[in-house]
Amino acid sequence: MGLFKGNQTQLGYLYPKTTDFIFAVIGEEMGFIVAGAVILLYIVLITKAVHVAKTAKNDLGSYIAMGIAGIFFFHMIENIGMTMGLLPITGIPLPFVSYGGSSLLTNLILIAILLNISGRRKKALFVE
Repeated sequence: MGLFKGNQTQLGYLYPKTTDFIFAVIGEEMGFIVAGAVILLYIVLITKAVHVAKTAKNDLGSYIAMGIAGIFFFHMIENIGMTMGLLPITGIPLPFVSYGGSSLLTNLILIAILLNISGRRKKALFVE
């Protein structure tokens, strides 16, 4: 429909459009390409977190990194499924996209933990 011209968002059919239904707003106002790019960015984030888990120095770092990847995966699936009507409306925000300070702060802390685990991983000069 175009930016700020969506029928569902501008006429008030999606009430919490900045938090719960942000993916519906992105899909309606920016189109399929941008919505697909958002999903693709989440897939890249989750696969990088799994890679950090696979190359962690110890088991604890691996478990923590996989837990963080699971959190991002669950939040992405729940929010996108909720906006498509496949899953119940629970109020779980879309990481780094939904409006909310505590969600953003928590996600940034999770990324900082992933970076810390990644910085302490095994350094291999030659991979066979």
